[in-house]
Amino acid sequence: QVQLAESGGGLVQAGGSLRLSCTASGPTFNTYAMGWFRQAPGKEREFVAAISRSGSSTYYANSVKGRFTISRDNAKNMGYLQMISLKPEDTAVYHCAAAPAPYGGSWYPVRDVDYGSWGRGTQVTVSS
Repeated sequence: QVQLAESGGGLVQAGGSLRLSCTASGPTFNTYAMGWFRQAPGKEREFVAAISRSGSSTYYANSVKGRFTISRDNAKNMGYLQMISLKPEDTAVYHCAAAPAPYGGSWYPVRDVDYGSWGRGTQVTVSS
C-alpha cells in the first residue's frame, strides 16, 4: 500500500489561504485515486475533495466548493489541496487518503471506508 504524509497546515486568519501537500511513497501512486478528509474536535470525519488517478476528474463537498482546489502531480508522487477564503469552520485536522483505482478512468470514492491508505494529518486552524 502507498504511504502518505501531509504537510502545510498552520494558523491563518479568516479569509487567508493555505496549501496542503500530501507526499506519497511507492512507485504506484498513479494507480490510486486520492482524497482529502477533515475532522474537527468533537465531530465526525468528513469528506472534503477527491481526484481520480489521472487527475482528470475532481469532486468537492458543497461546503468547500469554489474555495478549495484538489490537484496532484503523479511524476512527483504528490497531492495538493489549495484552500482560499478560509473560514473558522474550516478548522480541523486534514488527512489525505488513497484508494486503489485499478480500472483507471475518472473514478474517485467519496466515502472514507473506500480508502485504504491514510496520512496522520495536518492541523489547520482558522482564526476569526
